[in-house]
Amino acid sequence: MLERAATYDDLIAGFRWNLPARLNMAEQACDRWAAAEPDRPAIIDLTGPARRDVSYGALAGLSRQVQAALLARGVAPGDRVGVLLGQGPLCAAAHLACWRMGAISVPLFKLFQHDALATRVADAGLRVAVTDAQGAALMAGLDVTLLQQADLPAPTDAPPAVTGPETPAVLIYTSGTTGKPKGALHGHRVLTGHLPGVEMSHDFLGQPGDVLWTPADWAWIGGLFDVAMPGLALGVPVVAGPGGRFTPETCAQVIESAGVRNTFLPPTALRMLKAEGATLAGLRSVASGGEPLGAEMLAWGRDALGVTINEFYGQTECNMVASSCAALFAPQPGALGRPAPGAALAVIDADGLPTDGEGDIAIRRGAASMMLGYWQNAEATAAKFRGDWLVTGDRGVLEDGVLRFVGREDDVITSAGYRIGPSEIEDCLLTHPDVANVGVVGKPDPLRTQIVKAYVVLKPGADPGAESLQAWVRDRLASYSYPREVAFVDDLPLTVTGKVIRKALRARAAAEEGA
Repeated sequence: MLERAATYDDLIAGFRWNLPARLNMAEQACDRWAAAEPDRPAIIDLTGPARRDVSYGALAGLSRQVQAALLARGVAPGDRVGVLLGQGPLCAAAHLACWRMGAISVPLFKLFQHDALATRVADAGLRVAVTDAQGAALMAGLDVTLLQQADLPAPTDAPPAVTGPETPAVLIYTSGTTGKPKGALHGHRVLTGHLPGVEMSHDFLGQPGDVLWTPADWAWIGGLFDVAMPGLALGVPVVAGPGGRFTPETCAQVIESAGVRNTFLPPTALRMLKAEGATLAGLRSVASGGEPLGAEMLAWGRDALGVTINEFYGQTECNMVASSCAALFAPQPGALGRPAPGAALAVIDADGLPTDGEGDIAIRRGAASMMLGYWQNAEATAAKFRGDWLVTGDRGVLEDGVLRFVGREDDVITSAGYRIGPSEIEDCLLTHPDVANVGVVGKPDPLRTQIVKAYVVLKPGADPGAESLQAWVRDRLASYSYPREVAFVDDLPLTVTGKVIRKALRARAAAEEGA
């Protein structure tokens, strides 16, 4: 756990990764707590008809039941095991069981359809998947042995496998919005690597009374390694929510019934709360990541949530490498924070050299949360690096140690010689009282190369007109960056984690130009 510091410089001074030769995430997140404080609350389970508190001792026992069932089915160290479950004790136990025995867990998402599951099953070479009745129906026809709660035997007392920081532990597939999903393979050091950024994003997570929750599914790195496993490793009770579509009403109910004090809310969830005029009480920290928030959202958060929202930055391949931390420094609108302890960040040019201007956001090799590589894809792994730097695919600027996000490399709009980041325009439009959600992309234009086009979802009953939204941006941002075209749409293409799929909007805009 990070020691609380007076300043950011104090926090990072002398920080070094402590990665022992023998490291196992099951011991780190569960077993050591189960041995020392077996009755300590681990998971507050709200997935059933009534609240159920699951202790570390009970979680360890459940995971050893899963482990026994996996052993009975011939799973050996290095084998990949799918975990197709929503938030809940069994989901956490399945991952812990895999790690304890040296197998590799593969998180899978309940909203995947058959083809998406089949692609991942085949690519990972899954032998067994831990799931439930709903998941079994989704996996029908796939050549995978399914293991459900009713199949669990008595817990095993088999000793943990001998694993170290570089031993493969978890295979997490990217969302696949820029091509075929790739499996990012992480070692047992990945949990340790997440902790400094997670603790920063929650103003030193682990204070007395802290209780942690996110609506993000544990099938993704944001849910599993930004919340579930760090919370367990730090001894902070983790809430397993009821699942289903996020609503402001459900959010408020979870926070009240579980006594949530710390939450990771993706930008889409925050926008929904803002659109509904929701307020939340009792929170000590709110973290958000995935895409940047603007000044208006930060101001709203202070009023409606009672805290300063801490933005953080990372991706599946190397996560939680930068964060804001209101306990240490004031947030800056448009900035994603400062490097987390142990993460060396830079903005580099095409030759892999740091630059003072806009460039590619990159992370130096050595960050503990960095992947071992893409699963069975050496070519893609090599392409992800530029010398000693893992290139994120995002464009940004690093000013006085603060990371500012410009946009995805393929999202940046070139118009009449100007390079325009879509995020700033989206943030601006989201401050308009009639706008519920928006996606901004470049549309091909014979004169300007591209023009800025905004696809806008309005709030119910609103009818502001395109000119009103154009003027809204023109009056607040650079005159050249306002959307020259505005399309009103019923919904936007979103990833399973709620991000706008700009690739789909770019294809739509290109088709419009060619029509």
